[in-house]
Amino acid sequence: MKYIVTFGRIVVGILFIISGFVKLNDPVGFSFKLEEYFSQGVLDLPFFMDYALVISIVVVILEVLLGVMLLIGFRVKFTVWSLLSMIVFFTFLTFYSAYFNKVTDCGCFGDAIKLTPWESFTKDIILLVLILVLFFGRKYIKSIFNEKIERIVMGIALLGCAFYTNYVLNHLPVIDFRPYEIGKNIEEGMTVPEGAPKSVFDYAWRFKVNGEEQIIVTQGAYPQIDGEFIDVETTEVQKGYEPPVHDFTIEQDGEDFASALLQEPKLVMVVAYDLRKSTSEAFSEVKKVTDVAIKNGYKVIGISASNEAQTSQLKKENQLDFDFYFTDETTLKTIVRSNPGVLVLEKGTIKQKVHYNDLDDLEF
Repeated sequence: MKYIVTFGRIVVGILFIISGFVKLNDPVGFSFKLEEYFSQGVLDLPFFMDYALVISIVVVILEVLLGVMLLIGFRVKFTVWSLLSMIVFFTFLTFYSAYFNKVTDCGCFGDAIKLTPWESFTKDIILLVLILVLFFGRKYIKSIFNEKIERIVMGIALLGCAFYTNYVLNHLPVIDFRPYEIGKNIEEGMTVPEGAPKSVFDYAWRFKVNGEEQIIVTQGAYPQIDGEFIDVETTEVQKGYEPPVHDFTIEQDGEDFASALLQEPKLVMVVAYDLRKSTSEAFSEVKKVTDVAIKNGYKVIGISASNEAQTSQLKKENQLDFDFYFTDETTLKTIVRSNPGVLVLEKGTIKQKVHYNDLDDLEF
């Protein structure tokens, strides 16, 4: 039992630290995922949506600290109870998402590792078993330092998490796991390689044969049957290849200009997924840097999911000398974790990407 507990202690501790750190690197991204869980049609808890970022920060810091506490054996009773409570909640959440197909990616490891709902649930079941072993075998979890050193270690861990969180919130994630990181080409990210696996669907054809309903399942072909066709239902049984960049459009008046704009040799994108939630004071600085970009021969555009009335008002209030296009809100949230944020592209390749606090770092 002692060896099993030690094994579980190491595995659970490391996994919680890794999972927490990946989300700590991008707490804004994790808050978007929590908003998805809190939304109507999922958990239907809209009250919590306004506090998603705060909850995100608390949860990810707690994950890291619990992992550290488990590894060093600090406050064992509190640690194992906290781990058990957290994993029971996460297991319920991932099962709910998987069974009812509500949230297709739990965000357990941020954008670093994508898991399907059932993969997330399986992972949580394994962790639940390991944590139950730790819970019932907690007498074998011994401290590896004296209490003074443990307090110092926990203090350093807490301060490290706080400083790191503050940095990524006021700038951008230090490690960018998304397909829009600096150096990536957006058009290349949208292409499907030759020979990539395609989605496979089951077609359940329903016919009336001799007065009785009969269902015939094929994978596309219309069945050869002497009967009256009623309807057909499709079910995806094997997911095909999905390119890293999908659902990317830059629209204006119903026309998609993405292909043309991604061929621009000098393009600046001002990204603001929702102007109602944007830091309005930042647009005075956006005005300055975009004016410099225009003088240096760059084409400047704004992309937002906000309506034309809101973008027109913003242009007027800040005397912005560029037009706005429409792009899906989820895509914009994925592109840059800043509202607003600015990208500099060269024929679709992202050369620079900055938070609105770092606009002075842009070079044209």
